[in-house]
Amino acid sequence: MSPQASQSVRSFSNDEEAGWDTALTVGGEATGRGTGRSMVVPLARSLAILGAFTPQEPWLGNKEIVLETGIPAPTVTRMLRSLVARGYLHYSPAQRKYRLAAPVLSLGYAAIAHSSVQRLARLEMQSFANASETYVVLAARDRLDVIVLETCASKPATLDLKLHAGTRLRIASSTMGWAMLAALPELERFYLLGNVERKSGRDWPHLRRRISEGISQVHNVGYCMSLGEWEPDLSILAAPLIIADQTPLVLACIGPSARIGRARVERELGPRLVAAAQHLQEKVLFND
Repeated sequence: MSPQASQSVRSFSNDEEAGWDTALTVGGEATGRGTGRSMVVPLARSLAILGAFTPQEPWLGNKEIVLETGIPAPTVTRMLRSLVARGYLHYSPAQRKYRLAAPVLSLGYAAIAHSSVQRLARLEMQSFANASETYVVLAARDRLDVIVLETCASKPATLDLKLHAGTRLRIASSTMGWAMLAALPELERFYLLGNVERKSGRDWPHLRRRISEGISQVHNVGYCMSLGEWEPDLSILAAPLIIADQTPLVLACIGPSARIGRARVERELGPRLVAAAQHLQEKVLFND
């Protein structure tokens, strides 16, 4: 996976931008742009600091966290001390850097341990991966990123993409991101893309075109695809997974471009991916 594809967009230029996303949705419904009046700024900043750590960058120093979050350096220093004292971060004097500690893992595990969606998704994903000889991914949104929750490879595995749980992809420049954007309420998508535009600079016209194409594909056929754009030798297609009373998820299928051309996607894999998402939605509804 290329560094560009895996680079996340987590920086915030000011307090309002750091908080607008948190306050934007309540129960899946858009509530308006967040401001300092509608959120607890220290809490938002603490969560932004914890969110800066990734599997690719497990150790971060003060300066790196400031760059990632846009939070003033003195504030970062104070909050890092508090997070270490509470056990959420571990500090290495030798490296002069921090990494996530076990209590953060317990929070994440508590969020997903009893999720019928992921438990049922594993079975559906493995079945799809084996039948199609592909790599299947389940992902969710985290601010301006799509974050991987679960992966299944065909048996025997034909790909090792190293898309581990926690891997982040840009929502604006990834196929999974386009499928996610297509599933969001219009007002929420509008605010998200406004922030993407401010961050993208000269890349925005190209991103806007590809986002629009991806959203149109989802609306027309239920999935969107990228043939050789993410990686030259890989093709990927993604479909939204809408579960009642939960934030939208994305189900994606990745395989070698030599074996996954447009004809096979349109004839076989695309419809099967949409059917797998619908089947999973029905199973979750039945099990709840």
